[in-house]
Amino acid sequence: MALNERAKENFIQKRRKEARDEADFQWLDPISEEERLSGKILTFIRHELYMELRYMEPALSVLTYRKMEGLLTFATDGVYLYYAPEPLFRIFRKNAFFLDRAYLHAVFHCIFRHLWLAGRRDRRLWNISCDIAVEMVIDSMDKTCTKRILSWLRIHTYDALKQEKKGISAAVIYRFLKEKPEEEICGLEKEFYTDDHRFWPIEKETDTPVCIQTMQNWDKTARQVTLEQSRRGDEREEGEEFFRAQTQAAKNRRNYSDFLKKFTVLWEEPHLDLDEFEMGYYAYGLRLYGNLPLLEPVETREITKIREFVIVIDTSYSTSGELVKGFLKETCSILSQKNRFFEACSIWILQCDNQVQKATHVCSTGEFERLIRELQILGGGGTDFRPAFSYVEMLRNQGEMKCPGGLLYFTDGKGIYPGKKPDYKTAFLFLEDYEETAVPPWAMRLKLEPEEWMHEYQTGKRRD
Repeated sequence: MALNERAKENFIQKRRKEARDEADFQWLDPISEEERLSGKILTFIRHELYMELRYMEPALSVLTYRKMEGLLTFATDGVYLYYAPEPLFRIFRKNAFFLDRAYLHAVFHCIFRHLWLAGRRDRRLWNISCDIAVEMVIDSMDKTCTKRILSWLRIHTYDALKQEKKGISAAVIYRFLKEKPEEEICGLEKEFYTDDHRFWPIEKETDTPVCIQTMQNWDKTARQVTLEQSRRGDEREEGEEFFRAQTQAAKNRRNYSDFLKKFTVLWEEPHLDLDEFEMGYYAYGLRLYGNLPLLEPVETREITKIREFVIVIDTSYSTSGELVKGFLKETCSILSQKNRFFEACSIWILQCDNQVQKATHVCSTGEFERLIRELQILGGGGTDFRPAFSYVEMLRNQGEMKCPGGLLYFTDGKGIYPGKKPDYKTAFLFLEDYEETAVPPWAMRLKLEPEEWMHEYQTGKRRD
């Protein structure tokens, strides 16, 4: 075992010396040789990481190298790893291990989907939170190629986060930082800065086909890394176990807007599109027969949208009224967007603690908005999920509800779940960490982050 470690170390030292010697050499064509040498250094860094993190092989080769002047460190948009040659050469000569950390740091951002989960959070605070989350994972791994001496600030920050006992993720760290003064935030920003986030997509860009495809590619890569880690048995080590927990937390996080697409159904709606038929036949029929066209335009189309479903609000004593209103406003805002909602729709909003306190039926976004403005939370008892499902069956038996596309249950997750699977899609939307084993296997689940859609959380002026 000692012989293998010594041979690996000798190989790494030899490759590093060769790369340094080439970095000191002057070529006749500085542009082409500059890029060639940069690629050689980056490839060496990737190989060095692979030597100690074998299960990371599927992720280390995903990013394509791209030269970008003006950068002081690495940057990524999920597709490219951007670098500037001059800082790359300089840092490689003086502190090559920093490049190992920075490379792995950028890859971890992609695996944990930090680039696409910011939502409406404060961008600066989100960037700091993501950097702390990634650095905490790297420091916990304690690998030779990424090892560094931990400062007092790092040790103190890690200890404070562990005492939160809410799991460690960028979202948890974000809420932790919102309580900190500006002076402390500046110190953390300086301490944990590793890569440049200038190419991370803004909120409006995350719905573009390119961003969606990029995130799906990293979802697939993260699954491959997790499977490879399990196959090798590395997940049992402390650092790798922490990495696996971060990966799982990212997997459980989805964009709420995308999640609602699971409840769309294929239905026919009125739609007149003059581009769908040949105008020549239409004009010829009118000319030949007077008022009898040979081909009329298609007046309907089949499309997938949300048509009929149920929203259940947990109004037990543990649920905040402001959070409920914020959740309904966000849902209404998403449904109001183009191609999300059929004009003839049917939505039931139920308020339920240990019994259904109130049921409201809305048939348009206008009625939905009016409901939110006039909403009064009723309840305050314990939590029992079963009455809401019984109420839905009663509505179906009475003919007031025909074919629900699904049911969303907004809750803190602490209650009695139904034992029988309904014949429609069901999802529980949680505000906090929940007990995975308590949720029925047939139910979808999504952990929401309030600061994504609550203005009070964005400004730090939360109202209970």
